[in-house]
Amino acid sequence: MSLHDHNVCLNTAMSRADALCERRGVRFTPIRRKVLELIWANHESTKAYDLLEALKDFDASAKPATVYRALDFLIEQGLVHRVETLNAFIGCKQPEIRHDLLFLICLECHTVEERSTPNLSQAVANELALAQFTAKAQTFEILGRCQNCGS
Repeated sequence: MSLHDHNVCLNTAMSRADALCERRGVRFTPIRRKVLELIWANHESTKAYDLLEALKDFDASAKPATVYRALDFLIEQGLVHRVETLNAFIGCKQPEIRHDLLFLICLECHTVEERSTPNLSQAVANELALAQFTAKAQTFEILGRCQNCGS
């Protein structure tokens, strides 16, 4: 098992978010910031209602709409991805660029790993072209076990 300093992940994600929001001229409010910090608390996906519970320590008046508005903003800015299979959210490792998504979801420890997928994306693009089908969104989610949990 490798040593992992998760504070580096969290600090990097928050620094990137600050810079990206400033560059785009969008408001990175304290609530949006806190929701992003909660999502980056670990490498597991986080459900909206878990975010709401954790957010109440920060803002006792937080409601579901508060969380969903923050999530909408974070997704729109590319800072967070929705993991459809789990109905949950994870932080994006490359928020500066729009990209296709491949999520490896561990059924044991619930970690979600975002992977770069240029070959997979090209193969799908070829199939879409053959079918004359225009995709609006493209996400690949694979369920299994991570190397830490065994095969």
